[in-house]
Amino acid sequence: MNKNLLKITGMAAVIAFTVACKDNQNEVDASAEEEVAVATVEAVTYNVDTQASNIAWVGSKPTEDHTGNISLSSGMVKVNGEELESGEFTIDMNSIEVTDLEGDKAASLKAHLTGEREGTSSDFFNTAMYPTAKFVVTGLNMTDGKAMLEGNLTLKDVTKNVSFPVTVAYDGDKMMLNSEEFTIDRTDWGIKYGSSSLADVVADKAISDDIKLTINLVATK
Repeated sequence: MNKNLLKITGMAAVIAFTVACKDNQNEVDASAEEEVAVATVEAVTYNVDTQASNIAWVGSKPTEDHTGNISLSSGMVKVNGEELESGEFTIDMNSIEVTDLEGDKAASLKAHLTGEREGTSSDFFNTAMYPTAKFVVTGLNMTDGKAMLEGNLTLKDVTKNVSFPVTVAYDGDKMMLNSEEFTIDRTDWGIKYGSSSLADVVADKAISDDIKLTINLVATK
């Protein structure tokens, strides 16, 4: 191998490592379920505006990314002054939509994710059996200058505690909670279809274990 090729290979490795670190900047370390937060009696309830709120997602394979949104079916937070003390949100898994494809291609991918396509019910979210997911707040703490929202995320009857950076703002009777993009490993919730960790999956056909999420919530008194 000549020196120029060695240099190019080395540079490519550095770039790949840098991009990977950047992509995983907010990678969630899923841990055991924790005790949920309990609000004080002085706390005021804000109910989630499900029409104005959404969860954006990005899933990927070696050759392409797919993007989409998921809606909330209900949710509320309890706030004391401007301090978020507790909350819980129900996610409508049947609302999964694909935004990077159109027509039959979008419908086909949605049907695979929800398990509606014949023979795929156990591949991803199996919404016929698990129509909702849930997030329950366990805390809101400052870490390295960032507000980190902590909570128990339940997918397909598996509950893990996660933490991700958020900003919380208020405008009159309205509260806005927006997360930075963060990454969960779907296999932590037992969703292993197409994972490169499986012996029979060819690497260039594997589906990334990582799902990138961005949460945007609006709630009102």
